Amino acid sequence: MKYLAGRLGALLAVVAVIGLLPRLTRTDPALTILHARYADRPPTPDVLDAIRADTGLDGGPLHVLGDWASGLLRGDLGESWVSGQPVGPDVTSALGVSLTLMGAALLVAVLLALALAAGTLRTGARRQLGTTRAGVVAAALAALPEFLLAAVLATVLAVQLGWLPALGWGGPAEIVLPAVAMGIPAGALLGRILDDALPAAFAEPWARAATAHGMRPRRIAAHALRRTLPALLPQIGFAVVGLTGGAVAVETLYAIPGLGGTALAAALAQDLPVLQACVLLLLLLGVAAGLAARLGSRALLGPARTDGALPPLVTPSLPARRAVAVGAGVLALLLLAVIVAGCLRDPLHTDTAVRLAAPSPAHPLGTDSLGRDLLARLGRGAATTVLTAVAVSAVTLVLGLLAGFARAGALTETANALPAVLAGLLVAGVAGPGAWGAAAAVAVVAWAPLAAHTSALYTQERAAPHLAVARSLGAGPWHRTRRHVLPGVVPPVVRHAVLRVPAIALALASLGFLGLGTPAPAPEWGRMLSENMPYAERAPWAVLAPSAALAALGVLAVLTSAAVRGRRRG
Repeated sequence: MKYLAGRLGALLAVVAVIGLLPRLTRTDPALTILHARYADRPPTPDVLDAIRADTGLDGGPLHVLGDWASGLLRGDLGESWVSGQPVGPDVTSALGVSLTLMGAALLVAVLLALALAAGTLRTGARRQLGTTRAGVVAAALAALPEFLLAAVLATVLAVQLGWLPALGWGGPAEIVLPAVAMGIPAGALLGRILDDALPAAFAEPWARAATAHGMRPRRIAAHALRRTLPALLPQIGFAVVGLTGGAVAVETLYAIPGLGGTALAAALAQDLPVLQACVLLLLLLGVAAGLAARLGSRALLGPARTDGALPPLVTPSLPARRAVAVGAGVLALLLLAVIVAGCLRDPLHTDTAVRLAAPSPAHPLGTDSLGRDLLARLGRGAATTVLTAVAVSAVTLVLGLLAGFARAGALTETANALPAVLAGLLVAGVAGPGAWGAAAAVAVVAWAPLAAHTSALYTQERAAPHLAVARSLGAGPWHRTRRHVLPGVVPPVVRHAVLRVPAIALALASLGFLGLGTPAPAPEWGRMLSENMPYAERAPWAVLAPSAALAALGVLAVLTSAAVRGRRRG
């Protein structure tokens, strides 16, 4: 009951903010309605007053919120400012489309996660784990932009080979390409987190005993997978909401009438009733996903959760391969060289005579659609994309640890229900697009997965026998936390935060791709992708450069984490 009360309180608070969006936006709602419905009428004070009276915007903020809340109680989500039609039917239809697409994408993500962790499952079940796995493939896949995957799949499999439809929604064939494009990055991140936790499960006494008694490796692997799932389930719940509301770019590219595309169109058109309804439905979905993850974790942990009989997951000391450290150093130097070389060039110089020129000595990475040097834009854009991503990641790590230890589950699930792209849409709807708005939108929600991971690990650590022993020996709360809880919680969450650096950069790039991030003509990796995507088939280097940079950032984060981890334990 306490759990539901907390979630209901957080939900009501966010609903109150959503209901006041017409008052928070800097544009006059009456003017927006006038331009959408009555473009031929002049914006005189009398006309605007009549529109406000007709739509209920002539009262105060409490009156606006009260009208919206009373409509919700009647099942009425209001009327669109643009079309004048009821919001409910269109938004619920879009939700059904997005849930169908999310189910298919989640299936792809789970299968990919299992495939990426298959090597550790196989070697761990046979007691053959010898070195730290870097997870380069997972890092590269997780850092690939969804919209780039969607465009490549559509170009190759739909346009060139004709195997699947490139646009539209209706039959099973239309689901395949967008589901794969959305499922690959999500599955790569889940697979990397799972692969990071499995060695600790295989190092527990039960695994050694099972091997000694001749248990089949397949059964040992299944038990290890079950052992790590309680900490992974909240991340799957987050993926459910992210794949539903965060698929804006993919839905736009494939012309899918889903909730993400509907929210994007509403934000850009300042159609706030539609945007309010989209956010409300995602909040409800986030609460449902969080509750399902919580119940699933409790069922998997069983009585050990409260009996103090659950051993902590302690990752064994596995030395890192020398190639991991060497690869991290080489990749870091390569990225640094590209950035320095790019910063020495002018990213804004335009030469239409060489637009979309192939790589050459004069332009090592080619030029874009306006004849601007891609190397210059990539180097200058690194400061905006990478440094912002690192700064946001540091903030989200601190917030995630604090919220996880504070057991702020209701706030975590509420923040989870607002994917970064959708948060960017809300910021754009209130304050307009911009670099600071994009960073703030990502920071506001990106801490939630880290908080959920912290909370899940904290729950398991509190159920560990060594904590009960320390308490019985007279250890105080601070000593128990510092010496027994933090060592088991903080390192995995820090590694998780490192893994999310490229994901945050990707979220910033997605906002830039949708025109909600850094404004033109500033060089930013997401904007580079957005500007050159229409020319991807004619000039693939124009999108390959920023995409390769994002993938390299993800690989570098994982290699660095693996190298530091192996050196510390070696």
